[in-house]
Amino acid sequence: MGSLGLSRFEDLISTVAHYQALAAENYTRVRTLAEEMRAGLCAHIGSKDGVCVRLVPPAGAFEAKDYGDQAFSIPPQGFRPLGAILFGLAVRVSMGTDWMRVTIQCQKIGDEFIAQIVGGEEYRLSIPLKENDPEPFYDHIYDHVMDWFKTQIDRYEAGDYGGREIGFDFSRSETDTLV
Repeated sequence: MGSLGLSRFEDLISTVAHYQALAAENYTRVRTLAEEMRAGLCAHIGSKDGVCVRLVPPAGAFEAKDYGDQAFSIPPQGFRPLGAILFGLAVRVSMGTDWMRVTIQCQKIGDEFIAQIVGGEEYRLSIPLKENDPEPFYDHIYDHVMDWFKTQIDRYEAGDYGGREIGFDFSRSETDTLV
């Protein structure tokens, strides 16, 4: 018999149910942050048409559209692993249809929630998230994107350019009608 007089199987089922409840909590926390970042980062950047950030998959080919559940590295339902979750933020980088993906990895460490730009630095958020908690992270993401372009410009001007850093992928949608 396992703990509390349960059979080993019942003990296993109970433990896995607790594990899945924590995985659901983790997913909800990351999903809430991702939605806040999509809307808040776009407002922070100040695109006049309000179309400047989309939630996209963290890896692979993507189009400039919100992917909903497919924007996350784990599914919204079913058996989910308990651990770090990744999602992609596609940031529009031209007046046309050019988008750059920034991949964000989120995980709980102690009483803090760590959001890290893959290929960049991490940012610590409180648990639970406070109303204005992610706002300084918008500058962090914006600066990361700007620094990537400035570094590429500097390398080109110095005659030493090429290659891509981890965490950046580009997309250009021919069907997008933004001007």
